[in-house]
Amino acid sequence: MSKVMWRKASLSTENGGDCVELASAIDQITVRDSKDPSGPKVTMSRNDFRQFVENLKNL
Repeated sequence: MSKVMWRKASLSTENGGDCVELASAIDQITVRDSKDPSGPKVTMSRNDFRQFVENLKNL
């Protein structure tokens, strides 16, 4: 996913806060740590991502 546009979460800060970035493709979403852009990434389908976000909201 090197040629995609990464978007940083709006609550991430420039001074060491929690930094999450997302990139979307037609059928998937990829998540990475913006402090380690070449590190591990999690990729899931759009439907799985929606469910993941709903589960987080319900914590």
